[in-house]
Amino acid sequence: QLQASGGGLVQAGGSLRLSCAASGRTFNTYSIGWFRQVPGKEREFVAAIGWDGGTTDFRDSVKGRFTISRDNAKNMVYLQMKRLKPEDTALYYCAASRWLAATGRLQNYHTWGQGTHVTVSS
Repeated sequence: QLQASGGGLVQAGGSLRLSCAASGRTFNTYSIGWFRQVPGKEREFVAAIGWDGGTTDFRDSVKGRFTISRDNAKNMVYLQMKRLKPEDTALYYCAASRWLAATGRLQNYHTWGQGTHVTVSS
């Protein structure tokens, strides 16, 4: 199971760190991704990290602003978001994939956590 947390309300230009907590002993065999969704739109890829942290991937609009990291000893993945923009407002989900490397394809993810809301005010 996955549980995302850390969302909230922040002004444009601010920062937030999202956390994804995982249960289970196989966490370190999965890549983890972050996706986001706004009402009326499809869920979109944000960032992903491979099983050992050796690979990462980001959607173009967050490159240079977001970083992703993981601590396999704690079964945690973090999404550090900086210089936030109003268009980053969404419900953010973390998900697990059996792909070892970071992957941005939604279809590759088999387990999803509940979302955490991020609201960026202008």
